[in-house]
Amino acid sequence: MNFLSRMPSWVGHHVAAIRMVVVLTLLLGLAYPLAMTAVAQVPGLHHSAQGSQLTGADGKKAGSELIGQSFLDKKGRPIPYYFQTRPSNAGDGYDGSASAAGNLGPESTVDVLPTKGAPDSGAQSLLTQVCSRSKAVADLEHVDGSRPFCTHDGAGAVLGVFRADGTSGRATRVISLNQACPAQPFRPSYEGVAVECAKPGADYSKAVTTPVRGNAPAHPKVPADAVTASGSGLDPQISTAYAKLQTPRIARERAMSEAAVHDLVDEYTDGRGLGVLGEPAVNVVMLNAALDRVHPVKGA
Repeated sequence: MNFLSRMPSWVGHHVAAIRMVVVLTLLLGLAYPLAMTAVAQVPGLHHSAQGSQLTGADGKKAGSELIGQSFLDKKGRPIPYYFQTRPSNAGDGYDGSASAAGNLGPESTVDVLPTKGAPDSGAQSLLTQVCSRSKAVADLEHVDGSRPFCTHDGAGAVLGVFRADGTSGRATRVISLNQACPAQPFRPSYEGVAVECAKPGADYSKAVTTPVRGNAPAHPKVPADAVTASGSGLDPQISTAYAKLQTPRIARERAMSEAAVHDLVDEYTDGRGLGVLGEPAVNVVMLNAALDRVHPVKGA
């Protein structure tokens, strides 16, 4: 009769449980991770297993091929000699630990205007975000940034129309909901009534929300991916149209020919998934790293 057989049954159960914990710890906590680490070093798998890391012009790690980056200066302004990525809602922008979308839909058209002395108290609607981004991109690329339902100053072109019979009848008062006073409303009148700027904190809930399309072209110069974030907020790709829009600026800032920039864009353009899914896309992170390698900016 061994020692365990003379012990109470509950002691045997605990010993068996401890043995199982030790075995599983060695197997799954040590042997399995070491085996997977060894497999990850196999040629052809090593690069992906290490996070698909990029090497910059100085030989140092410059990020990952799979996660976008913001190419902005310390003041949050676009660095002119880099291709710009699309907007990101992941943390402060392309934060790999905070992947997120904006969670705003097509009915998000009216801003919460900031109150005086508290500039962070407001909140932009999705429409105004799109409009303001379109204006910013247009200013950077020197193109027409107008798009439907946007004002010339980059706000959502939305009126709040008070009507005699509530939601119907003649207009009695009209407010440009996304243009805080003392801004000049994007149009002087609507249905014969003078349009007023909006007063932060005022209650316009009884007004009929009325987006105004304006005379912007159906196909804006600034592509949609330049003004909207991806679902993850981490995608490193932009459309070929957005890359084409930025090419003249890159060529000018780096003293390159546009043809040379086009060739690099083509090199880092991925085709459709399985040949039929989605649209071709340009990996901006890889493209900018390549630009720094083959044609660095002096003094940058």
